[in-house]
Amino acid sequence: MSVTENTPPHHFPRDRENLWTLFLVFLRLGLTSFGGPVAHLGYFREEFVARRQWLSERAFTDLVALCQFLPGPASSQVGIAVGILRRGYFGALVSWAGFTLPSAILLILFALGISRHADMLPLAALHGLKVVAVAVVAQAVWGMARTICTDLSRLTIMLVAACTCLAFSDTLSQIVVIVLAAVTGLALFSATPSAPLDALPIRVTARSGLIWLAIFLLLLIGLPILSRSSGSQALSDLDAFFRVGSLVFGGGHVVLPLLQAEVVPSGLVSNDTFLAGYGAAQAVPGPLFTFAAFLGASMTVGPSGIAGGVLCLLAIFAPSFLLVAGSIPFWNALRCNPRMQAALAGINSAVVGMLLAALYHPVWTSAIHAPSDFALALAAFVALVFWRVPPWLVVVLSALLGMAAAKFV
Repeated sequence: MSVTENTPPHHFPRDRENLWTLFLVFLRLGLTSFGGPVAHLGYFREEFVARRQWLSERAFTDLVALCQFLPGPASSQVGIAVGILRRGYFGALVSWAGFTLPSAILLILFALGISRHADMLPLAALHGLKVVAVAVVAQAVWGMARTICTDLSRLTIMLVAACTCLAFSDTLSQIVVIVLAAVTGLALFSATPSAPLDALPIRVTARSGLIWLAIFLLLLIGLPILSRSSGSQALSDLDAFFRVGSLVFGGGHVVLPLLQAEVVPSGLVSNDTFLAGYGAAQAVPGPLFTFAAFLGASMTVGPSGIAGGVLCLLAIFAPSFLLVAGSIPFWNALRCNPRMQAALAGINSAVVGMLLAALYHPVWTSAIHAPSDFALALAAFVALVFWRVPPWLVVVLSALLGMAAAKFV
């Protein structure tokens, strides 16, 4: 399979140099891109459109539209798509590695520090990290609700989705919520066809796209069967994280309830460790999906440490590779389809409700135990939303304030 149509061949040294350059560009982004997926897209636009002129403004917007439509981390998927455009499949791997490795390595090291040297990290600091997770998720709910739930119908979908997820916290219920929201969107919303759009400058054949989508569906269906029949914990972890990466709509923060449902009730990761890692994930640059590396390294059963972190990291990002490569040939037609736009409107409203449910449980119920906890969470929320303090600084200050507050209790 080839990603691009026939182009003049390059010598291998030049290919390696270009791949290395691509890696360094994304590595710098991976080291400096704080602020979540929306901020990441801003960094990407400045780098790829304004500075390097790798993409036109319209082409970049088209890639963002595609990745917002797909499940998974939109910013990472845009990076993968840019990598495909620049250097084919190897370019996709190199761009993903550069953007993802800095935060993944830091979170694996943090997980090893908690599991092996827990006494070196004060419990009060861990509690501060759990409290700041409340503010971060509340910020996501606030921002998404203001932009997505703009009328009574969307607010109602959000409310029903939140109540359903609170009443039934298993993964199947969340899938049902997304499907019903899509059906409701088709019934309630209408969209007018947009003007003709420029074709994306990425040449993936329809045949190649169908093969990648078939592999995605095969893994999504086959991994649960393999994991149950084999009894292997490694296959079970691979199945769980691949499924989460396949079902997360609405950005990285929505991954929280799905991952929590997979690893906490089963005892693979304690709830305290889960929320401490989620708080730590806010302090590192790059995609929030690297939280999977922390969880894999923190497992109490099966693969753990570095091997577990790498396994879960690759599993949760694998759907993004398959979906981006598989959907590019068909996106130009789909994104102009009014029915598809209507279904997506319903899904986006339900995503806000799922995030609202996650804000209460497990984030709020596991972190807010005293008035001082609420005060710290409120201060962190105001700092993030209104004072525009960088998230990494809010996380660090919350950990320090948690330690300070513990001395007066």
